[in-house]
Amino acid sequence: MARFEEIGTATIPGNGTRLRLLQRNDEFSIKIAGTSGELMNSRLHGSEDALATLACERIASQPEPRVLIGGLGMGFTLAAALSALGEDARVTVAELVPEVEAWNRGALGSAAGHPLHDTRASVHIGDVAELLREGDGNCDAILLDVDNGPEGLTRKENNWIYSPAGIAAAQKSLSPDGVLAYWSAGPEHAFTERLRRAGLSVEPVTVRALRPGKGARHVIWLAW
Repeated sequence: MARFEEIGTATIPGNGTRLRLLQRNDEFSIKIAGTSGELMNSRLHGSEDALATLACERIASQPEPRVLIGGLGMGFTLAAALSALGEDARVTVAELVPEVEAWNRGALGSAAGHPLHDTRASVHIGDVAELLREGDGNCDAILLDVDNGPEGLTRKENNWIYSPAGIAAAQKSLSPDGVLAYWSAGPEHAFTERLRRAGLSVEPVTVRALRPGKGARHVIWLAW
C-alpha cells in the first residue's frame, strides 16, 4: 500500500500548532504535527455532510437563503450545503487558516468536488467568532465545525463558540426562522442544556463518520 506523503503545512494563528496535509493516491488526511491521530480524513466525511444537510433542508425553501459555515476543513460541509440549496443561495465559509483555503483551491479540492469553484460560495479568512459578534441577523443557517466539539482540541479560543456568550452571538446572527447546527466528535449533555437555557429548541442527532450505519458516532446539535 502506498504511504501518505506530506504535501502542505500550516500554522494555526495564535497558538503555533502546526497542521500537516498528507496525500495517499486520492485520499487526504489532515493531522496535528507531533500527534498520531487525524483531525480529518477525506474518506470519513459522513458527519460533515450531515451537518449541512440536516440544517439546510430546513431552510431550502426560503428565498435567497444565506448560510454561514464556521470551518472549511476539506470542503465537505460546504459541498453538501451547496448541494442542498438552490441557485439563489449564498454560502460564506469562515476559515481561520489561510493555507486551508489554498489547499482546497489546489489538490485537496478534488476530494469534495471543488466546491470553492461554485459562484454561490465565498471565503472569509478569519475567525468565525468575528462574524458572529457582528450579529446582523441575516443568516438563515449557521453551521459550526471549528473544533472537536464543545471541549476545544486545537485552539482554546474556540471554546467561546460554545459558551453562553457565543451562543447568544449566534442567535443574534440568525434570521427569525433560522437554525444553528453544531458538529461534535461525541455527545455532551451539558451543551444540550446550555442551548436550552438560551431559549432554543434543541435536537441532538447522532450521525456516522463514514455513512449511515458505518464509522464512528458523531453528534450534530440542531437548535432554533
